Amino acid sequence: MEAYFLDFANLLLRWLHVIAAVAWIGESIYFVMLDNGLRPPKAAEDKQKGVFGEMWAVHGGGFYHNQKYASAPEKLPEDLHWSFWKAYTTWLSGFGLFVLLYMANPGFYLVNPGSDWAWAANLSGWQANVVALLFLLSGWVIYNEMCKRISPNMERDGLLSLAVAVMMVGVAYLSTQIFAGRAAFLLTGAVMATAMSANVFFWIIPGQRRMVKAMKAGETPNPIDGKRGKQRSVHNTYFTLPVVLLMLSNHYSFTYTHELSWVIMSLFIFAGALIRQFFVLMHAGHLKPAYPAAGVALILVAVWIGAPTAGNATATAAATASTEAAGGEALPADSETVAQGGALEEVHAIITERCVSCHAQNPEHAGFSAAPAGVILETQDQLLRQADQVKQVIASGYMPLGNITQMTDEERAEIAAWAP
Repeated sequence: MEAYFLDFANLLLRWLHVIAAVAWIGESIYFVMLDNGLRPPKAAEDKQKGVFGEMWAVHGGGFYHNQKYASAPEKLPEDLHWSFWKAYTTWLSGFGLFVLLYMANPGFYLVNPGSDWAWAANLSGWQANVVALLFLLSGWVIYNEMCKRISPNMERDGLLSLAVAVMMVGVAYLSTQIFAGRAAFLLTGAVMATAMSANVFFWIIPGQRRMVKAMKAGETPNPIDGKRGKQRSVHNTYFTLPVVLLMLSNHYSFTYTHELSWVIMSLFIFAGALIRQFFVLMHAGHLKPAYPAAGVALILVAVWIGAPTAGNATATAAATASTEAAGGEALPADSETVAQGGALEEVHAIITERCVSCHAQNPEHAGFSAAPAGVILETQDQLLRQADQVKQVIASGYMPLGNITQMTDEERAEIAAWAP
């Protein structure tokens, strides 16, 4: 019953997270579009009032006239709209999900027993939780320091963007070395999402409050606050598409089970940023199809790198054995089962030992109230109905998650070669 309530809490928190994220991202993209779509005001009185730019739009059967002031308008309304709670709610609900799912079962979701770094492979559950929190915190601190040191006056933002890109490649590499595959992709996205929310909390909103305070006091706002707010907002808009993709990636094992998963992740991040750049420029009146073309090219490279190959250790074992069997060459007795694929009874015995603790009508594993993805493998008939899916996720190394039940390479090879 406890696992059921945790699952229900997971569902409701995830729903809140998606709602808040859609609202925040939608509003953020709208304001970037609005800012880039502004044109010089045509009316002389608007210019005299300090209007920097304006945009006319039609939507929902009505016409809208948006204006932006380069400096302080004559007065501010009491019902001034602020944009920050959507950002905070998105991060808080996302972090809550991370705690509920990943940090509540760190040995299952966070620890990477296959890491080449012994210290990472041997992390205990609580140690993995601490490392994950430090990973998120360090990502924000390093990014923030880079912004302050490389382009403190927003005069070297091009160099800063390059530095942030290099940083994200480093984050992608480190995450895949330290954490289990799904967690690595999620945490890389969370580093960017944390920077986005922290930009709002520490820089954008405080700067806007200082500007409003100065204007109400009849003083001229410090222009650096506006410039810095725009700098961080621009970073946020380029983070958006990569973050969304990385949060979705845990449904697609081919992304994070590959030995070069950090390369695939980096390609996705850059592809998302390039595609976003196309829309940013389009709203400013510049059509640059080279940007989405480059983004698609990077995605195709990721597809090529991630494509299944005989290089996969377990697949290679099964494929090699099968090829030798087909060629009529003699095989050692202990290789014949792998070559032909185990009999249904033998394969189901492996599944029962390594998988059924979770994939059962009533899972024994404390972290599940129901079988993950609705896949139940308690009987041979249930296994046969989902044989292709089972073979795929086991051969790829995706299942068992974190190899928590210690499935051997020989068992994987036997299932991969099994012909239902």
